[in-house]
Parts: sequence; C-alpha cells; structure tokens
Amino acid sequence: MAYAPVMFIPADEPCPLPDDPVLAEAALAFEAIGQWAYLLDSDWNVVYYTHHQRLSFGLGVQLAPIEINVNFFSTASINASIAWTVGPGEAGFFGEVLGTIGPLMLADFEGRRADLEQRIDPQIAEQLAGIAPTDAEIISLTGGAIGVLNRQTQIQGSISRIRDHTGRCRGIVMQWKPAVSMSIIGPMAYGLDPGHLERVQAASVATRKPAAILFGDLEGSSALSKTMSTASYFNLVRRIVRTTDQAIVDHGGIVGRHVGDGVVAFFPIAAAESESAAARSAVEAARSIQDAMTTVADRSGIDADAVVVRFGLHWGASVFMGNISTAARSEVTALGDEVNEAARIEACATGGRILASKPLVEHLTSDDGAAIGVDPDQIGYAQLADLSTATDKARRDAPAIAVCEL
Repeated sequence: MAYAPVMFIPADEPCPLPDDPVLAEAALAFEAIGQWAYLLDSDWNVVYYTHHQRLSFGLGVQLAPIEINVNFFSTASINASIAWTVGPGEAGFFGEVLGTIGPLMLADFEGRRADLEQRIDPQIAEQLAGIAPTDAEIISLTGGAIGVLNRQTQIQGSISRIRDHTGRCRGIVMQWKPAVSMSIIGPMAYGLDPGHLERVQAASVATRKPAAILFGDLEGSSALSKTMSTASYFNLVRRIVRTTDQAIVDHGGIVGRHVGDGVVAFFPIAAAESESAAARSAVEAARSIQDAMTTVADRSGIDADAVVVRFGLHWGASVFMGNISTAARSEVTALGDEVNEAARIEACATGGRILASKPLVEHLTSDDGAAIGVDPDQIGYAQLADLSTATDKARRDAPAIAVCEL
C-alpha cells in the first residue's frame, strides 16, 4: 500500500483536509460542532486533527503543532504530542491508550502484526504481545490524563470506525473530552456567552494589554444589608451581579473579579475595533448597568434609591493582564498602577456617579464621543484630590489624576 508522505504542520498552519472524501466530510462535521477529534485512515495513520483540539492543546492561544500521515502510536506522533503546551507529557499515556484500543487496531491488521509493531514506538510496542483482536465497532476510553497548567486532567473518549455507504471502512475517529459528565458540563455552560469565553481565552497568556478599565460598586451595601433578610439580600446581590456581567458582556468587555457587590471589568483594544471603541464600550457598559438598577430594585421589592452603583473608568496603557486558573475557578485579572488608580476613582464617585479619567476620555474619537454625548475636546476636568468626595486613599495615591463626570 502506498502512503502519503509524513507531514509536519506547525503551530501557525491549519491542518489540511484528508484526501479521502469520506474522511474529509467527517472532518468538516466534527469541526462544525467544535469537537476534539483525530481522524485516522484505515491503516491507523493520523490524517487530521480538528482545529478545536489543536487550539485547546495550545492553551487556547495557538494551534498545537502536529505530525500527520503517521501511525497514531508512532515515535513521531508521540513526540509531537508530548511537546504540546497541553498534552500527554509522556509516552506512558499512549501505552495506556494502546492497551485499550489495541484490540480494535489489531483486527484491522489481521495477519500483519509484525508490520504494525514496526510502526509503533518501541517503548510501547511490546504491549501488543498480550492483546487479542476484537470485532467490536466502537471502544470507549475512560483512562488517561493530560497535563494542564502543571496539573493532570483526566480525559475520556471513544474510538470507532468510519464507513462509507457500501459499509467499507474508510478510517477511524477518536473523539475526546474532559472526563466530566455532560450532566455537569451542560449546566455549567447554560447561559455562558461564547464571545466572552473567547475574550477570556485570548487573555490566557499574561502580558501587557492596553485596555479601558471599569470599577463599579454598590453604595451603602452594609447599611442596606441590615434592612433586608439574608435571603433577600443574597437575591439582590445575585441580580446585581447578573445584570452587571450581562452589560459588560454585551459591550464586549471581560468580567474580572467580583468582590461582594463590586465588579472589575476590562475592555482590551484587542477585543474592540479601536482604542476609542474600547473607551466608549466602558462608558456604555457603566451607563447600562446604572439604567438597569431600577429594574433590579423593583424585582427585589425595594426603592430604586436604595440601589445605587458608582463607577470609576480609567485607561490602562500598559496593564499586565492575564488569566488565573486554579482547581476551583478561572478569572481574568490585571495589575498595574492604572488598575489601582481606577479603584481610587471609583471610590470617589459617590452618589451613583460615573467618574472617568482624562486619559480614558481623550481616547474617544469625536464620532464615538458624540455617540455617548461626550465631546472630548470641550469637556472640563478636576483633579481627584480636589473633589469634595475624595477619599484619603485617593488623596494619597492618585491626587493629580484629572477626572470628569459622565
């Protein structure tokens, strides 16, 4: 049998579709649903990796480099996988997989066991000795783990044959997923915004990113909590958080950390059309949140005057932004003087005001400014320390920052 030449696909190149039209059709189908999948020809040579699998194993920031037209268990395939940012990490993973799906592969190599052994990495080839072929059409894989951010994450999958309309086997598909049941993954995904997830993924690698910064906080929350039952106050905070997050997502931002009833959000220019668009989005998000608080208060059975959110908006020219993931959660955060200054601006915006810094306002073009009723060439400013609402921390840490009320 003639085989296609081994091909290395680097991180910046897509995987070409298989030459076999049946496998090519299958590849497009798995791509359409965002599936982790390998496609192999009938001789168990890998001919396709889905884009979604490569991107996931590149930690969401680049495609994992791959070798195609080689046996899945070959030395070249194993070495390429071990080098991924997220991946098996060692040949032992492939030995474990071989022990599970070897019977299916041996059935396709009936009478050619020696040929198969030559194609497999010598470190794991000896495991074929104790394996017998099977006539099963599909095998599940429930073991195995990949390394993710210095942790091991269990994965699971299924391996099955792909047949054409005549019943002839044209290849094999290996589908993978984290070893978490869909009864858990499904509810976690309900309501999540795909665009926001993509922006969070783009921030996975910590680096300096220009962005508009939004700090918001519920005023008088301690006093308000004392006038409501614990359950009622919890429902109020939940409504505020949901409303706040939705407004930030709708305006193309990234929701950062929540501290009680406060929120931090970022509007990186990488996720917007321009610096001006990022600044405008921050203003629009703050105003949308304020406008929605009347509905939040009404649904909570309290006066609208009791739900007052103040905002501080600032421009971060060089904030150090990235994703912090642990075994329990994942969130985007940013560090830098401008982040601290945004917090000081917010603390001075008492009375439910939106205070914006001069650097943020002057990133607005005249068109974006006009769209939100702000003329960046005519607006006046005051230094933060000169405000009657200036806090001691603001006077100490950021007294000279010029701000205006929007």
